[in-house]
Amino acid sequence: MSKTALLFAGQGAQVVGMGRDWAEQFPSARQWFDRANAALGYDLASLCFHGPEAELTKTENAQPGIFLVSWVALELLRERAPLLRFDATAGLSLGEFTALTAAGVMTFEDGLKVVRLRGRYMQEACDTTKGGMAAILNLDEATTRAVCQEAGVELANLNCPGQIVISGAADKMAAACELAKAKGAKRALPLPVAGAYHSALMAGAQPKLQAALAGVPLELPAVPVISNVTAQPHGAPADLHRRLVEQVTSPVRWEASMRHLLAQGFTRFIELGPGAALSGFMKRIDKNVAMLNVADVASLEATVKALSA
Repeated sequence: MSKTALLFAGQGAQVVGMGRDWAEQFPSARQWFDRANAALGYDLASLCFHGPEAELTKTENAQPGIFLVSWVALELLRERAPLLRFDATAGLSLGEFTALTAAGVMTFEDGLKVVRLRGRYMQEACDTTKGGMAAILNLDEATTRAVCQEAGVELANLNCPGQIVISGAADKMAAACELAKAKGAKRALPLPVAGAYHSALMAGAQPKLQAALAGVPLELPAVPVISNVTAQPHGAPADLHRRLVEQVTSPVRWEASMRHLLAQGFTRFIELGPGAALSGFMKRIDKNVAMLNVADVASLEATVKALSA
């Protein structure tokens, strides 16, 4: 029996227009967008559908926006493929909250609200620190770690073979990129982000997120949910709280998370939410697995067709 894992998009996947074709075609999707607006007290749906891009890209809007669109993707897939069964979930950074919600750990409203707060707290940390990030291409982890140590920056995302993201103080990033290229990186690309996510510069967000999570009731997950921090399934709710706070300053161990699932016999992965970055990572990790995604009406229909085949 093949095992299926659901994967949820992270920040950076946001795009103006995301979710709009679902809301236009499916009444159930429109209801989820309305429910989100009511829970948050502002028109997040309109930001997703129409922008403006500068407003949608703000961390405090991008994070709940991606959470919402990813959740609607899952609900539409459940509606269109009622026999869908999944055996684990995982999400990239903020996507971990969507993965936990999909596994029944928190309610939709609680997940949405805490992600909105997480985005706000991370934006505040960005505003009080000057940080940046860069993607390092085709350099192995050990060499990239050495670059980080020498340049005084940190590993932020271990996405897949050939793509690692580094994070740190803005005045150190240019030197880190040059050093990476000197050590053999094919490219070192500064990323258009507000700050140094998944680094010590985000520490200011942690006590506030901890306080916000303390008010969110957590249930045991119905299926294993892979932690970005450990690349292993989450444990009890108390442990879960701690890991979600740690995650803000810890590197995202995405490749190791996927390899854990592959070792457990998972052969089908469904990416839910805007974009297809996680599908791209999986091609670099193991191109032999079945990789589906749900980002718009066309990809929804293709995935439903593949699941019914």
